[in-house]
Amino acid sequence: MTDLIRVLLADDDRLIRTAIDAILRTTDGVELVAQAADGRAAVELTVRHRPDVALLDIRMPVLDGLAALREIRRVAPEVRVVVLTTFGEDEYVAEALRAGAAGFLLKESAVDELPQAIRAAAAGAAFLSPKVTRQVLDGLPAAPVAAAEELRKVATLSEREREVLVLLAQGLSNAEIGARLWVSEGTVKTHLYRVFAKLDCDNRVRAAMLAQRAGLLG
Repeated sequence: MTDLIRVLLADDDRLIRTAIDAILRTTDGVELVAQAADGRAAVELTVRHRPDVALLDIRMPVLDGLAALREIRRVAPEVRVVVLTTFGEDEYVAEALRAGAAGFLLKESAVDELPQAIRAAAAGAAFLSPKVTRQVLDGLPAAPVAAAEELRKVATLSEREREVLVLLAQGLSNAEIGARLWVSEGTVKTHLYRVFAKLDCDNRVRAAMLAQRAGLLG
């Protein structure tokens, strides 16, 4: 990967593309190399430009975002894909994650979260918007009881790490968690790094689901 994180954007809404383009132009270390208005073009441009990260809308003509995601993972598996969606489309989250998405971002949160999502994806990490985490949990059937090994992992968390995990599972952002606990956002990120490591989770949704199975949410 070059010093710049090279990004492809695919969305059939020209206004959304314009807004995201504006965000990326002011984001250090990021370069928008191509734009597409449908999923098929997104796949073709991915093959041509080989971006580090592809931002894909869920609802697109010709080929929808999930189909484009699967195709990109097949023809350019090194490209990390972040899926863009609107509030209330959480039924797509699990399917996108199974298909190999590196992140899931609400368009409504793009101004605040898009740079973080791109950098996380480019670094090989997973990023899920905090609000998406809450939507996923709310849409799940009753959680099964955590396995003994999962409970052992949860037991290794400090009291503060548990507090951070519970607030994460409630859908709070890092900034909101920091405000609730009277600590800096940087401190929250440090706690989350330790939580993910101890729980062997690579994103917010998996950590939140484990918290739910372990009975931490009441």
